[in-house]
Amino acid sequence: MKVRLLTHTPEPEKTVVVAAKLCYSPSSVDELDEKVKGISYAKFLGKVVGMGHHSVLEHASFTFGIDGISRSTSHQLVRHRIASYSQQSQRYVKNDKNNEYITPESISKNPEFAKRFESAVADIYALYGEMTEAGIPAEDARFILPNASCTKIIVTMNARSLLHFFTLRGCERAQWEIRAMAIEMIGLAKEVAPIIFADAGPACVRGACSEGAMTCGHPKEIREKFKNL
Repeated sequence: MKVRLLTHTPEPEKTVVVAAKLCYSPSSVDELDEKVKGISYAKFLGKVVGMGHHSVLEHASFTFGIDGISRSTSHQLVRHRIASYSQQSQRYVKNDKNNEYITPESISKNPEFAKRFESAVADIYALYGEMTEAGIPAEDARFILPNASCTKIIVTMNARSLLHFFTLRGCERAQWEIRAMAIEMIGLAKEVAPIIFADAGPACVRGACSEGAMTCGHPKEIREKFKNL
């Protein structure tokens, strides 16, 4: 898996601060742009977000390029609705020469099932190749491809949506592959907006665990892990 932050709103935290200030100020946008240069973004954003004024976070957006995740994980990712996605098409991009796939650790560490899994996937790709070479359209041959097939996707989310995504998918209860992807994204987001994403991660990073009886039981360790990203 490779995750890159391709682009983001210039000065994302300043943008959010200006947006928040605008709601309560008679000043013009140009005047506010100058006024916010001397204030503490951390203090101001902490106050605004603490008041529940989260809509201002939507003015900062982040675009990630994600390569080498399974179709199983991309199907989970695109369920997050307030986002924009561009995914490599199995209809137009043939997989016969790029038959990459993901093997879960629970399978790879079991010699018997790892061998059978590899053999089964190899057979699937072989049949896929035979069908496309025989003239069957890729859009039809793809019906046989496994969820393990690798894909590429570009995703854009605003900061508010990202924080929600990180809460759900950074949790130990999330599926392992999308959790690993979310953690990579958090680290990259923190580099350019450390104040906004200071407490990014599952609910236990900011307070009590949200999973009830399904908790992993290790909030202290999880909190430390995300604080150090």
